[in-house]
Amino acid sequence: MPYIKTRDHVDLYVKDWGDGRPVILLHGWPLNADSWDDQALALANAGYRVIAYDRRGFGRSSQPFTGYDYDTLADDLAQVIDATGATDATLVGFSMGGGEVARYMSRYDGKGLVAAGLISSVVPYLLKDDTNKDGVDGSVFEDQMKAPIRQDRPKFLHSFAEMFYGVGYISSPVSQQMVDYFVTLGLQGGLPGTLACIDSFGKTDFRGDLPAFRVPTLIVHGTSDKVVPIDTAGRAAARGIAQATLVEYDGAPHGLNVTEKDRLTDDLLTFVRA
Repeated sequence: MPYIKTRDHVDLYVKDWGDGRPVILLHGWPLNADSWDDQALALANAGYRVIAYDRRGFGRSSQPFTGYDYDTLADDLAQVIDATGATDATLVGFSMGGGEVARYMSRYDGKGLVAAGLISSVVPYLLKDDTNKDGVDGSVFEDQMKAPIRQDRPKFLHSFAEMFYGVGYISSPVSQQMVDYFVTLGLQGGLPGTLACIDSFGKTDFRGDLPAFRVPTLIVHGTSDKVVPIDTAGRAAARGIAQATLVEYDGAPHGLNVTEKDRLTDDLLTFVRA
């Protein structure tokens, strides 16, 4: 390490901090493993081994043209777990990363895991259709995300970061520098993966994966999340996962790992200790 080669020859950049029982952190779109640094450092200082990696196509990992479906992404996760020798691990996914948690649970029967976390997660199903009336209209993914990315990706990332962190006209829970940092991380991703993953997290139905959650599962979601609405995701996931504990952060936006970072860190530490 720090690189693990997948079965289809993609190099994944892996950060491995500390010693103790493993906690594996999966990042959101369009970021990389560095977006977990505040929580990762606290967990490592508390005596846990923290493993975080850049999803294929993002950060310092390879940028293949294909392989952004959740089956492949779950296979990548399985290879990271195998290569690091992580056992009795807690697996935590933020936003898009929640989908990898769900698909790993069903595809690999939760091998090696003792607990799971879904933070601002896209699970169980975002897309609005006849079976998901409270979902997000498909035009959002095509017209409000993919089209402006193709036209001016830095501009899109800047506006998306403001929604991500709940920046308003009058006040902001984060600094302008944090918004700029978001854009910097987002621009490290390759364009094929950045676009393809919108379809993956926006249109993949994880409802059939929920029965595979057979471990205690912490679900944290902000009530003011405008990227992944809590009714569509966090509350629906909590209803479908047998051992779920839902913690709602009143008024918190999507990027609560930054805006509510101390509270989230404390909640994660309490959960993994239990």
